[in-house]
Amino acid sequence: MAKQSELQRMGDKALAAARKLAPLSSKKKNSILKAMADELEARQNEIQAANRKDLVEGQKAGLSDAMLDRLELTDARFSSMVKGIHDVIALKDPVGDQISTWVRPNGLEIQKVRVPIGVIGIIFESRPNVTVDAAVLCFKSSNATILRGGKEAIHSNRALALAIQEGGEKKGLPPHSIQLVQGTNRADVKELVQLEGKVDLVIPRGGEGLIQAVVADARVPVIKHYKGVCHIYIDKEADLTRAVDIVDNAKTQRPGVCNAVECTLVHAAVADEVLPMLANRLISKNVEIRGDEVVCSHIPEAKAATAEDWDNEYLDLILNIRVVPDIGEAIEHINCHGSRHSDAILSADETAQKQFLQEVDSSTVYVNASTRFTDGNEFGLGAEIGISTDKLHARGPMGLEELTTYKFQVLGTGQVR
Repeated sequence: MAKQSELQRMGDKALAAARKLAPLSSKKKNSILKAMADELEARQNEIQAANRKDLVEGQKAGLSDAMLDRLELTDARFSSMVKGIHDVIALKDPVGDQISTWVRPNGLEIQKVRVPIGVIGIIFESRPNVTVDAAVLCFKSSNATILRGGKEAIHSNRALALAIQEGGEKKGLPPHSIQLVQGTNRADVKELVQLEGKVDLVIPRGGEGLIQAVVADARVPVIKHYKGVCHIYIDKEADLTRAVDIVDNAKTQRPGVCNAVECTLVHAAVADEVLPMLANRLISKNVEIRGDEVVCSHIPEAKAATAEDWDNEYLDLILNIRVVPDIGEAIEHINCHGSRHSDAILSADETAQKQFLQEVDSSTVYVNASTRFTDGNEFGLGAEIGISTDKLHARGPMGLEELTTYKFQVLGTGQVR
């Protein structure tokens, strides 16, 4: 028998843990989650010290300001991460729920019941809070987790994973329920996504290159957290002052995240009025504007957008702006250049709102609101596992229910066919 690799051994340990997690009661899981939160708080200083080490190394490696922002565990983000665990505790446990039940003419009772997926591999970059968010959601839904973070956050990830596993074990968390791949070798990613029979699902969270590499190599099912080329369309019936506020929020509040807007489409009827308003607000906040000919004629500081720009996820203070003749052209642009993540219409016209909601093929579609709300916490799902831009089996922000599958339980009284 060939010698097992470290990842194969991790897969076997995760399988064993998953079998012990499946029968845990909601009460037991919640007590374990509280112990995880308590352990994080007790180790906050050492975890943030590990995070500072990552930040120093990231600066030396030339990471952008946006990437360093994603990496940093500030006091506020640490508190939010811990609060996320308590939010998950408060959520209803989906495991064991009867989705539906019916009785056949022969008397067989058929129950469709939610069950854990089993072992979930999470591959992510930059944000160390994903270590905790992913682990606690997987655990609450009775799944074992194998985490593989990026090299830029390795010290933070090690400290966080150790804290929640050891904290949880104090209240009965099965060993190896939460495992972190300790190395940063890219070959580990390829091996992880090929652990057939040991890993049931892989969820990658990161840049376009990571997603494409995972999909190319995977032999197990993958739910893609693909890039966020998000749009806001300013309709001719929009409140323009409010529209500028929304675009500003969606672009500048936190530009290095997947639900930040990357392109604003403006109806031609309001272009003369709203383009200078957008320019004044955004340029004052150091946003680089790239636009079509009409935009450049109204905004001298704007750069001419290239064909490739319309498909870009910048994750930075850069915004594409295009003027369109009507809502149909806006929808066509979004469905052609978007990434099926999050897109918004700003309009008081209910007919336009309805058309946009029906025809834009994205996981989350907004009326008169910022795209920045596409987030598990904001949707009331607790800490999210990711935002799926796929259509199967989950779409949009993924919470507890999206980390379960189902099985049929059939109750008989001696029936034969």
